[in-house]
Amino acid sequence: MDVTVKTFADLRKTLGQELVLSIPDGGTVRDLLRILGDRYAAFSPEAFESNGTLRPGINILQNGRNIKNLDDLDTRITDGDIIAIFPPIAGG
Repeated sequence: MDVTVKTFADLRKTLGQELVLSIPDGGTVRDLLRILGDRYAAFSPEAFESNGTLRPGINILQNGRNIKNLDDLDTRITDGDIIAIFPPIAGG
């Protein structure tokens, strides 16, 4: 199944603004992040702590809904979903 991944801020330097990935049926957000890390070596250090947990402040939306309000990283992805990944943003 095909999933559109949109990135923002510094993640665009690593992944580009938008890409379409094919992932196995029944895949989760966790699976998608693993695929991104395998394909783009610089992505994993930007998104994950050294112990493998998602960095604080990373926000991931599935079709406009924050996955923290769904099943978090175990949120199932369906064909045609749009996944938006926002890095931590600081400023004043």
